[in-house]
Amino acid sequence: MKSGIVAYGAEIPVLRIKTEEIARAWKKDGNKISAGLGVQEKAVASFDEDSCTLAVGAARRAISDFGIDPQKIGAIYVGSESHPYAVKPTASIVADAIEAGPDLMAADLEFACKAGTAGVQACLALSESGLVEYGLSIGADTAQGRPNDALEFTAGSGAGAIIVGAKSSEIIATCEDTYSFTTDTPDFWRKPKEDFPMHAGRFTGEPAYFKHVLSAARNIMEKNNYKTKDFDHVVFHQPNAKFPLKAGKILGFEKEKFEAGLLCPSIGNTYSGATMVGLCSVLDIAKPGDRILAVSYGSGAGSDAFVFKATKNIEKQGNTLVKEMIKEKQYIDYAEYIQHRRKLKSL
Repeated sequence: MKSGIVAYGAEIPVLRIKTEEIARAWKKDGNKISAGLGVQEKAVASFDEDSCTLAVGAARRAISDFGIDPQKIGAIYVGSESHPYAVKPTASIVADAIEAGPDLMAADLEFACKAGTAGVQACLALSESGLVEYGLSIGADTAQGRPNDALEFTAGSGAGAIIVGAKSSEIIATCEDTYSFTTDTPDFWRKPKEDFPMHAGRFTGEPAYFKHVLSAARNIMEKNNYKTKDFDHVVFHQPNAKFPLKAGKILGFEKEKFEAGLLCPSIGNTYSGATMVGLCSVLDIAKPGDRILAVSYGSGAGSDAFVFKATKNIEKQGNTLVKEMIKEKQYIDYAEYIQHRRKLKSL
């Protein structure tokens, strides 16, 4: 029995702040920073939005767009590094909000930016074993960046939800294989009670991001005897717009194969949501027979790689396209941005 994706959904806040506006507040060259990162603006969570509300929104969209009965969801995992509670699960809140359960397993996951894809792997295993009919995994973050730090220019907010199942009549993209590559590479961390994460600047690209993403991509391709020509779409974790494109070029992928899932330039790095939302965007436009390579990355460090192949059921795509959702936006200035962040923290 082969499992795959049966539904998906994303949630992106309406508020946006431009890179040049953040730069203006710190008397920096916004054009230079934007060009260097490949990020023009980022999505900002309002004072009444957190990773939990974004997770609920993405899950509800997946359920409603694809007609999933939430009572048949047997597992819910929420991956995030900005869970609203230190001690209280987000997953149980999501379960009640979507009217799932109580007969289900639920847990919060944390592995920097790849916790959502780790949940997808768990759901696939549970589905293929027959322990659950549907498994729901969500990657959601209202990513934090220290003021005037490089992360402040890229750390965005958003969520992506993937529901997996084993019924061939429902699967829109079969998971042909998944593979993980993990080491202890401390390029990014946040200790308890600290508001913002720390990062080892020069290690962020190599040996962190590139070593893991390239190793995971190469190994899953070699394991399945695939070449770059065998893939129609590629989604890599996107801490900025340049890293995934550089990794793709090293592997030999054409830039065009990243177009559908490269969202960082317009919403920023949504951390645990980045690969998940990018995958949702690819599924929005995929055609039957299209093969998709998705590789996440989580600082600390590890990558999860997936090979998905779209089925004839892919024509049942979601009602709300991710790129159309991104177009719904309202710009704010830096003062408003700070107000929303402070209000959210105080709730």
